[in-house]
Amino acid sequence: MRNEITWKSAIEKVLQNSTGPLHYEEITDKIISDGLKKSVGATPSATVNAQISSSIKHEGLRSPYERVARGTFKLRDKEVAAKVAPPLQIPAKDFNEMEDQYAIVSSFGMFWRREGVNWTPIPKLLGMQKQSSLAVDFSDQTGVYLLYDGREVIYVGRTTDRPLGKRLYEHTIDRMSARWDRFSWFGLLPVSEEGKIGPLPVKYEAEKMIPALEAILIEALEPRQNRKRGDDLAAVEYIQKTDPSIEHKKIMATISTALNKQ
Repeated sequence: MRNEITWKSAIEKVLQNSTGPLHYEEITDKIISDGLKKSVGATPSATVNAQISSSIKHEGLRSPYERVARGTFKLRDKEVAAKVAPPLQIPAKDFNEMEDQYAIVSSFGMFWRREGVNWTPIPKLLGMQKQSSLAVDFSDQTGVYLLYDGREVIYVGRTTDRPLGKRLYEHTIDRMSARWDRFSWFGLLPVSEEGKIGPLPVKYEAEKMIPALEAILIEALEPRQNRKRGDDLAAVEYIQKTDPSIEHKKIMATISTALNKQ
């Protein structure tokens, strides 16, 4: 896209104009609201976090960024950076690395509305990180899910041999069909910047499993004594996007009703 600046340039521009450190979600929102990038892909929050974290991980004090708290960054003092050796060349692939915090759970959605999905044997489970980002269809995701009656969890399930969309569809026609109105899910398959669902990683490192499990429980149960939400999942939450076919059905039903009254 013509005149499209890089993520690195957009991040630095936001931090330069900030009066203090910013969380990567704030940086992402500012990039989008200021129109610094017209095309943000399907994973803008994760991309911003990965860009900054990869730079800090590989460049150390040579990185233009400094982490001041979990997920919160500022620009490093240029005088400090100037006193260390020149920056090393970072392979392009490293910029796509994800932080450990979402190395297990790649994506999740909380309290999605059952009525926002057109329930077919292969439904579309559409979600977006930001309102302006690409929508992702999570029907092929693998992981765990919860069904709610209001805000009460009434069922916990997993998707292994059948993908998430198929498993949820089955609950619209089985004994659970009349008992749930919302659902949450936690997926393991990676999501690309283009919004595509990738294959399951061959293995997971043991030390990353416990933080991921803790984060899932905090997000799903919202225990009162946990002051913060599952911060380990902050970069990969998706908000629900209603299936456009539902609105189309409503329009067609309205037209049909109007014609029948004539």
